[in-house]
Amino acid sequence: MKLQNVFLVLLVALFMSCGGKEKKAPSYSSGKTVTKAVEKTVEKAPEKKVEKPGIIDLKNKGIGPVKSLELATTIDKAMAEKGKSVFKNKCSSCHKASKKFIGPSPAGILERRSPEWIMNMILNPEEMLKKDPIAKELLVKFKGVPMANQHLTKEDARQVLEYFRTI
Repeated sequence: MKLQNVFLVLLVALFMSCGGKEKKAPSYSSGKTVTKAVEKTVEKAPEKKVEKPGIIDLKNKGIGPVKSLELATTIDKAMAEKGKSVFKNKCSSCHKASKKFIGPSPAGILERRSPEWIMNMILNPEEMLKKDPIAKELLVKFKGVPMANQHLTKEDARQVLEYFRTI
């Protein structure tokens, strides 16, 4: 009799562990049409991130050899072409003409900076990054990546500036 009770307890335990919690799949053999409501999740397109211009200061001439610079009203196309070549060879590893990259884009730079500031940043980046408030802000904005001194001549820097006028 004891052996029968043990088997009975095992049999009950087996049935209890297997049943009750699983849901059966619906049967489709009845020929009825089953309609399910489907919830759609619509994701919003990411908002375009508008880059803040930061400090706009056309009076700051920066720190370096260029104290005064007058730009002609028309762009010197030959000078701009030379500047484009210099930019491509010396600057394009960190700067892209029309978008932010490792460094800022020069597009529209003359709306934010004086020609002297631009020339001094090209010619004297180490001192500019230490002492100029705009250069310091840019250093923070671009995650502490300093502008490398490419050791351009004043003529090269002026050509690059003329190229910037075309962007």
